[in-house]
Amino acid sequence: MTSWHELMENEGRTPEWPYPIRYEQEQTVETDVLVIGGGLAGCRAAISAALNKGVRVAMVEKAATVRSGAGGPGGDHWEEAMTAPFSKMSPKQRCQEIIDGYGGYCCGIGRYIQCREGYDAFLEMEPMGGKIRDTEDEYIGCPGRDDKTKFIIASRYAHTNACLRFWGSTFKPVLKKECERLGVKIYDRIMGTSLLNEKGIQGARVAGATGFNTRTGEFMIFKAKAVVLCTAGIGSIWVFNTELAGISTFRSRANSGDGTVMAFRAGAAVTQMEKSGMLMLGTGYKHKIDSGGNDPVFENVPMVDDNGKPIAFAEASRDAVLKGKAALPFWGDFPAMSEGWRKINWDLGYREESTALAMRRVYEEAGYNPKIDLIMNYNLIEGASPAHFRFPGSMNTRGGVVVDWDLMTTLNGLFAAGEQTYGPADHSYAQATGRYSGRKAAEYALNSAEPTISKEQIAVEKARVYAPIKKNQGIEWKELHAGISRNMQYFCSEYKTERLLKMGLDALEDIEKNWVPQLYALDPHKLMRSLEDLSLLTFSQLIIHASLARKASSRFLNFERIDYPQIDPPEWKKWITLTLENGNVKVGELPQDYWGNLKENWEAHNKDYTGVN
Repeated sequence: MTSWHELMENEGRTPEWPYPIRYEQEQTVETDVLVIGGGLAGCRAAISAALNKGVRVAMVEKAATVRSGAGGPGGDHWEEAMTAPFSKMSPKQRCQEIIDGYGGYCCGIGRYIQCREGYDAFLEMEPMGGKIRDTEDEYIGCPGRDDKTKFIIASRYAHTNACLRFWGSTFKPVLKKECERLGVKIYDRIMGTSLLNEKGIQGARVAGATGFNTRTGEFMIFKAKAVVLCTAGIGSIWVFNTELAGISTFRSRANSGDGTVMAFRAGAAVTQMEKSGMLMLGTGYKHKIDSGGNDPVFENVPMVDDNGKPIAFAEASRDAVLKGKAALPFWGDFPAMSEGWRKINWDLGYREESTALAMRRVYEEAGYNPKIDLIMNYNLIEGASPAHFRFPGSMNTRGGVVVDWDLMTTLNGLFAAGEQTYGPADHSYAQATGRYSGRKAAEYALNSAEPTISKEQIAVEKARVYAPIKKNQGIEWKELHAGISRNMQYFCSEYKTERLLKMGLDALEDIEKNWVPQLYALDPHKLMRSLEDLSLLTFSQLIIHASLARKASSRFLNFERIDYPQIDPPEWKKWITLTLENGNVKVGELPQDYWGNLKENWEAHNKDYTGVN
């Protein structure tokens, strides 16, 4: 089979599009519960909803469900299994500890669900075919292995004793298989583009969604009694340069904030949009592989300097190097580890963790042997990323939709889980909240009438989706993305003032008015990238609106206003919300602890909870 590059080099032409083109053609799907996003949260939402007899479930995924999402390739540590028999803390204690650690700025509702139901969600993976125990006794004698249960406990979280290692590469395929077993209709390669409101009225009950096939271009209309948003977070806003340094996050380029933008356009409230931070992980400016430190994936890997001198992680600083106390480069000293710790890190952590697996393969193909070879730690050599290269919050605390104790958004019939909520977390958070939202959405659907969708709303969205294919010249998606990123670097980076932020908002409005109409796409893949750019554009506008609204600096939000330098004053410890009403962004607020008593409210909303299914 001839590759794309061979055609370009040898014949000077691009290949023909390999799929039939069906632009403008429509397919309508009717269901009870529609799940948008087929990652960990989406699969668990679909499974949970489908366990309710008589509930039809459909799931839409932009990529291929079998390996899609941040957890698709794998994962190796399941945090917050607080109801496990060996846990040292209660769900309420641990949840409050997490909330306090973030200064109150995380999703307390989602975190409590994670702490209270995460262990149940973990156990349910086993009968599906997911590997959660050392059943082959491969790790007998290794640190953290419990010989009675054959679980392996990550010792980094010794104070909770509730972070469990697992074989994450086994999870995603069995989740898809379980969806199929339960009758979930899976629609792969479908990008969701908008939510449909009852009778087309913005802010009304959500009645379904639209999308298009990223291979054929076919337009999809989904009618549903309840919708669960489980799309990925956001990444590449401040940096985009594929030729020099890759994307700005170790997540997929497809993480373009589509779900948050869809919800906002439909009238749902979003929050914590002003949070951003320095680029940290796998940016293209840095190596991803961890060769020393205390990450839960790579526990207790000792570091040495270039003279072989042991050096603590805290001592691995620029100051130590400049004063001659440590010599670059630093190295991860795998040979110095015990056999048990080496197996835990290299044979389990590097084999199962999604962001390390590819790097492990490259190292081993080059002949690396962890029993005799060191690994260079590049972090200090490469230094920090430039201050204007930012990320929308850390991977665990970015903005998203506001949710209540049913994980319903401010729109009736619209639920959210995983990275779709504001202030989300990791693998176990995605599965626990997905599982929770699915059962709540099914309950809602069973007690709801058939919605009425609007042909006019669908027609408007269809015209928006296909606008880029009506032209064959202008600007392409990479140019638009680069322009958005440069604007955010200039006007909404480390330096924030009223003047700069307003200039940034004006510049984004200029892009929307004068450059978006010139956007063109020559095939369905480029059409998908173009529509992702439009999501990125709206997401960027939301960041600036929220930044203008917060007139105080915050350490916990990594937010500094030069013109409002006071850090975390009591009156500003609250959520800034944004809602779209009649084309205008409305700013609101919520108390920081609006969820109330964690344990009591969870119990009040889950009186029939039976634990493991």
